[in-house]
Amino acid sequence: MAGMSCTSNRPDLLLQKIKFFVRSLLEDLSNNRSTCVALDCYRNYCSDPSGTCSCSYDLPSGKEIISIEREAHAYRLDILLRVLLIIQQLLQENKHCSKRDIYYIHPCVFRVQAVVDHAINDICLLLKCSRHHLNVVPVVKGVVMGWLTFAEAGRKFHCIKSPNTAYPIPVRIEEVEDVVSVAHYILVVEKETVFQRLANDKFCERNRCIVITGRGYPDVPTRRFLRYLVEQLHLPIYCLVDCDPYGFDILTTYRFGSMIVWCFFLEKMAYDAKLMHVPEIQWLGVFLSDLEEYQLPDRCFLCLTPAEKRKVEAMLSRCYLNKEAPQWRAGNHVAQGIEI
Repeated sequence: MAGMSCTSNRPDLLLQKIKFFVRSLLEDLSNNRSTCVALDCYRNYCSDPSGTCSCSYDLPSGKEIISIEREAHAYRLDILLRVLLIIQQLLQENKHCSKRDIYYIHPCVFRVQAVVDHAINDICLLLKCSRHHLNVVPVVKGVVMGWLTFAEAGRKFHCIKSPNTAYPIPVRIEEVEDVVSVAHYILVVEKETVFQRLANDKFCERNRCIVITGRGYPDVPTRRFLRYLVEQLHLPIYCLVDCDPYGFDILTTYRFGSMIVWCFFLEKMAYDAKLMHVPEIQWLGVFLSDLEEYQLPDRCFLCLTPAEKRKVEAMLSRCYLNKEAPQWRAGNHVAQGIEI
């Protein structure tokens, strides 16, 4: 059975892991042994609202066995090896590409983008690393502004010289250095429209802060950069999201990690969640009480659809709310706050 145990993520050691894994597969095949791959399964939440479950960012919840003797698994292993070859070349040549770039190398074989995404997640579990260690980079959509300067791969970003101007989030956090800030806090906002309104109102300039938006659900670079800033600057961090199920889901993505709804991704993405969650984040609003306090007009209210109500119920049953943020379930925070 092929499997990995080393946790170092330097390119040279990752290449050694790949070589060892492929050699193990070939030896199994040449000796007519049962050829299979064991992948750890991670689960960072479940639907047990008691909070007494054993979900964890750090400990695997079990093993998934991919056997070449099963037809569906044979195809999955074929895709894994094809993607692994591409990643090996990226590491050897110190190059980077996106998941979409990988898909277009063999579109007839991969068929859909999700197949490539699944294979990359399998490889992360196999090599016990995160996706950015594989030189597979996402297309960044997050932006930042405020009282901050930093360098990425030698290029300087002096946000502080124009604190109301948006700058792109760095793609590779490993290349970020020389972070300096005189900000008093970090504010994360859900939407680009809110971010732009704050920029127009010169909010950062007047309040000496850093503002970040992931433009909806945050991508990996935005979440990694946010965690990096929190670790480097030790600033209070607040999050402002809509008073609806999607706003709350975005808030929990920043704090607890990505909660992928597709069942075959759920446990695999949990492995990366521990590298990007920001437990220090505080929920600033919007709350139901804010609607009355600031006397918002009726046109700001939207009734929840049946699907949104089901989403609320599902989110409230997540175990981590009782474990780590029980106050978020109480009173106006969630149970009432998002039903407007």
